[in-house]
Formats: sequence, structure tokens, C-alpha cells
Amino acid sequence: MVYCVISAAMSTQELFVAAAHKCLSAGRKSLSVPQSRDLAAQVLAVDLGLKPALLYDSNGASADQVRQYLSSLQSSQLVSKSLLTLDLNGNALIVNPVTVRSNVEQLFHDGNVAVIDVCHSLEKPTIADPLRRELKSMAHDLLLLLRGFEHLTEAEKPHYVGEKSDEWNLCTVFGLLLGYPVTYWFDQTKSFENCLSMTPLIVTTASATWQADTAAHRCCLYSFSVPAVLLKEIQSNLEHWRLCLQERFQQQNVLKDLTVCQSTVILPSVCL
Repeated sequence: MVYCVISAAMSTQELFVAAAHKCLSAGRKSLSVPQSRDLAAQVLAVDLGLKPALLYDSNGASADQVRQYLSSLQSSQLVSKSLLTLDLNGNALIVNPVTVRSNVEQLFHDGNVAVIDVCHSLEKPTIADPLRRELKSMAHDLLLLLRGFEHLTEAEKPHYVGEKSDEWNLCTVFGLLLGYPVTYWFDQTKSFENCLSMTPLIVTTASATWQADTAAHRCCLYSFSVPAVLLKEIQSNLEHWRLCLQERFQQQNVLKDLTVCQSTVILPSVCL
């Protein structure tokens, strides 16, 4: 086991950058300083409850390397001990167990998370019933998993999400874990393709500035899309998400200058 040791004499940003450089190299590919700072801001957002989880996709680092990185940050008291690393079918996530469970529960209780059916057989995307059998079963299993993690601390290995997750639609699960107000679903037993080709999509992004030491770093905290044809139907979901994000943002002083904006894209193919 390789442990990441970093000097306490470094500045805050230098500590984050050093941890990323030591723990997250994949072959000869290390994260650049801007990438390391961006990752740091994302992890801080998870720790502050501004977002429930972070899906690590910066390079080919393994889930165990991501765990080493998180443990290094925790040992330096840069983030809390409550954050955990999940290994979900080879995908590494850093999660805030309490925040992410609360987000998944919204699917059942208050309808603040909309599920959009984008099955390839449909002429256009439609709103799905979040309590349909497949979705309800998946969300129930996910909640049981998350509740079991709440009393744990970061361990030697990433917490592996077992074989049950093989049946989950990961596109839907990632939308729930990452705190989106909308998430896509399709019947993967029939096809992994979708009906979003050449469909106008409204992309919502939320960004903020991490001001640490003498340097400021701007990063994107959220980015998700909604089919333009369904925008009116789920406008209330988007507004509730924006207001909740603003409220949480005002309760901390690590990240500043929150900006939420929208743009429209049309793509020949959309990979989910």
C-alpha cells in the first residue's frame, strides 16, 4: 500500500495539488495544477454539502487511488472524515453520505427530482413515473446502501457497490448521486441507445470561485441537460434546485460568486 505524505508547511492549495499529484497519477499521466485545483474545489463542494457526490473522471486513476487521495486530504484536515469513496462498477465516486441520501429520498417523497424517459423507441423524451417498478426498486436498493454507509469512515479500500448494481441503470443512478434535479432513464434490457439525437437540450451549469490563499480558481460544480420540449413541465424542479443550491451556498464561505446559467445545444448523438 502506498501512502501519500504531504507537508503541513504548504499552503492550502499546494496541499491539494500535492495530494493529487502523489495519489492520482495513472501511468505517466498526472493531473495538471489547474486540474488539481478544480478537483479540490469539487471535493470541497461535496464536503460542504453543495453537491452530494463527485464522479472522478479526470484521468485513468483507480478507485483505490481516489481513496488514497481522499484519505490524504482527511489526514491533513482539509476535508471531513465523513466523506467516503465508492467503487460503482469501476466508477470512482467521492460521496457525502448524508447529503446524497437526502437527494435520493426526494425521488420518493416530494417529487423534486424528475425522471426523463429517453428510450430509443420513443419519438421524443417523456416524463417517467419515478415510482415505476424498475426505478423504485433501484432507488430503494440505493437508499439501503447509502444508509449503511452513513456510520462508516473512510476505510483502507473503497466501498464496493456489489453485484446488485449490475442491474441498475447507471445513467439514472449517477443523476441521483450527483444531485441533479432531473435524471435520464431508458430500458437498458432493450437498448442502450436513446432518442436525444438532434433534440434541442437546455444545458444548466452552476459555477463558483474557490478563493484559497492568494489564488482564485473558477470551477463548474454542476452541468446537466434537459430536453427543451420538456422545459415547462420540469421548470419547478429546476427552480427548486436553484433556490436550494443558493441557500446552501449562503451557509458557507469557502466558495464564492455562484453563477447559474443556461445554454442550448443540439447534438447528432448523445452518449449517456
